[in-house]
This record gives sequence, C-alpha cells and structure tokens, in this order.
Amino acid sequence: MAYSKVEENVDDLQSQIEEVEALSSIYGDEWCVIDEASRIFCIQISNSLEEEPKLTTCLQIILPPDYPSASPPIYQINAAWLRGPERAKLANSLEDLYVEHMGESILYLWVEKIREFLVERAQCSETVIQQEKVNLTAESEETGDNDDDLPDFSALKLTKENTQLFVDYSNDEELPPIKHGSTITDRRSTFQPHLAPVVTPRQVKLVLEKLYENKKIASATHNIYAYRIYCEDKHSFMQDCEDDGETAAGGRLLHLLQILDVRNVMVVVSRWYGGILLGPDRFKHINNCARNILLEEGYAASLVRCSHRHQCSLQVTKVYEPGPFIALLLP
Repeated sequence: MAYSKVEENVDDLQSQIEEVEALSSIYGDEWCVIDEASRIFCIQISNSLEEEPKLTTCLQIILPPDYPSASPPIYQINAAWLRGPERAKLANSLEDLYVEHMGESILYLWVEKIREFLVERAQCSETVIQQEKVNLTAESEETGDNDDDLPDFSALKLTKENTQLFVDYSNDEELPPIKHGSTITDRRSTFQPHLAPVVTPRQVKLVLEKLYENKKIASATHNIYAYRIYCEDKHSFMQDCEDDGETAAGGRLLHLLQILDVRNVMVVVSRWYGGILLGPDRFKHINNCARNILLEEGYAASLVRCSHRHQCSLQVTKVYEPGPFIALLLP
C-alpha cells in the first residue's frame, strides 16, 4: 500500500512538471514561478490588451503532492474589484470545472475560464457606460455593436473538417499542406517546428514521409511529433506521439496539444544536437517551437497573451478549507 502511494505521488509530480512546462510555454511572461520546490506559482490574467475597461487578476496556486490524481490545486484569486457575489460565482465555476475534470490537469482550463469571466465582466461594464450616455443615435448604437474589429475565426476551420475520418483512401489521399516555423537555437542545438492539418492516420504517415524527403530534416538528431485527430462519430480523439530518441519529449508535446485542446493537427519538432547537453531546457524549446507555430497557423487563436512583464509575490498567512477546495487568505 505504501509503495502504491509513493508510485502515485511520482506520477502526480511528473504530471505537474509537464503541466507547468506547457503553461510556461503557452503564457510566457504571464506565468510566474514563486517557489518551484514548494510548487507555488501564479499567473496574471487580463481580458485583453485593447479592450476597455482593462480588467486584471492574479491567480495564485499551490500544487499539493497528490494533484491531479486526488486533490485540487490550492488557489487564491487576487483582484481588488472582485467582491461578493461575483467572486463567489467565479470560484464556483472553477470548482465545477475541477469536479467535471477530476483527476486531470486543470490549470489551463481555470486560466481560460477566468479570462472568459473578465471578458464578460468588461462587456457588462461597457454596456452600463454606454447606457448612461444621453445622446446616442441609432447609427452610433449600431456602430457600437459592430463586430468588424473582432477576429474572424471561421477561416481557421479546416477545409476537410467534414471529411469522414479513418477511411482508407489508399494512394488517392492528398498530402496536406506543411508549414515550417522559425528556429530556436541554444548552445549550438537548433529546434524547428513543422505543422500540418491531418484528419486521418494515413495523412500523418504522408506528412512524415514528405518531411523525410528533405535531407536537412532527415539528418536531424530527433524528429519529435504528436498529433490529435477528432473522430466526429465516436466523439473521441485518436492521438499519438513519438520521441524519436528524445526520451519523454513526444509525450510532453502531446500534453501541450491536449492542454490547448487543438484537433486535426500534427506538430513535428526537429532538433539538431550541437554537442552540448541542454538538460530540461530542451523540453522548453520543443514546447515553445510547437506553441509558436500553433499560434501562427491559428490553432490556438483563442489564446490571449500579454506583451509586458508581470511581477508577482505570494505571502501566505493562513490556509482554510471550505469543503474539498482550499483558498489562500492574504493580508
């Protein structure tokens, strides 16, 4: 029994490490490590850089040893403007998310739920301000509801979205377009991402074959890849990954795709080893490459990032436990 508990904690720690690496790659400077040994982190979340009013909050987190298998994260939402019923509503939505995804990594879903809450709150505030203006004309009201400035995500949908999945098209199946991303170089090791929309396992094979026709890519020390294909009729994913000799790299890459909830896409990251060991930094570069090309190609278009640095501090004075969830009380 004791051995089983230790083994479970090891699995939880590995899940936490992979989740933190993915979040750091996704959110960049918004993500802040307070105390890595104690598993204390925080992230600054805002509705948008352009929207007014600008709303920001700080989500502070402690990851218990048995998260995600048995316990939720310990958390605190810091925002001076967030009080009473609104704070309770947001907290309840986070706790509902945890219950719905119990045993899974939850932090990305929490961050995006908070961001969604901030956007809705800002829109409500803007509506109130507009209603207080006494000289609105019908034309100005119509302009206020104009969505021309909003990004059009419909173009991001795959043209083969309605293609029946997992059908054997033999040699008639088309090779999907392959995009190549910018390189990252660190201590003579170079990383480059490649991306292709895929809707069948056959296309995954075609993409790999095409990439390996390129002598430079074929000569890479490692070609790590992961893909996720959504099966409409089964309402489930077909997904897989490959380390290609870079131990655990494929699984971490797939974990990033899962956290971003992307579908019908394949990401390959080529690494040319430069003779100097990079340690854990190699996983950071692999994830950063993948995140960058996913953003460039629109697969993570809903991801909102801040362009400036945030500095956060965490001082825990007391811990209390309301039911299964734990929140931090700050002075």
